[in-house]
Amino acid sequence: MSIAICPGSFDPITLGHLNIVRRTSRIFDEVVVCIMHNAMKPNPMFTMEEKVEMARLVTRRYPNVRVDWSDGLLAEYVKQYPGAVIVKGLRAASDFEYEFQMNLINKKVNPELETMFLTSSEKYTFLSSSVVREMAFYGADLTGLVPEEIKDEIMEKAKHWRAK
Repeated sequence: MSIAICPGSFDPITLGHLNIVRRTSRIFDEVVVCIMHNAMKPNPMFTMEEKVEMARLVTRRYPNVRVDWSDGLLAEYVKQYPGAVIVKGLRAASDFEYEFQMNLINKKVNPELETMFLTSSEKYTFLSSSVVREMAFYGADLTGLVPEEIKDEIMEKAKHWRAK
């Protein structure tokens, strides 16, 4: 059975993320969306529990996708899935440089690890969680950027951030 791990901080999960997950689910038998703690992003908008809940809600339509989380190194996490492949979405050349570097680091920790890159669908090349957080902070419409099921939750969370 082929297994893919789609890692990310997903703060919050966007339609771009979901596009990569959907496409990955057509290639692999099982897909694990792994919500990762990112030490380089110390102030997430959502808690780990909220991110996991939102990801489960928006991926439930894909029967071979499940959601998990980790606060450790990705290369260590993947060891529990022998033969699994990491799948990362790429929006631009800058993403490739960063992800290629991460791939080399991951292979240093786990030499058996393989990474596959999927390019973003054209309509999502501009989209990131950072863009969504900023737009939500200013009360902008998130239609077409995030799954409808979680749009209100994102806006509500942003409203509380604005009040601080």
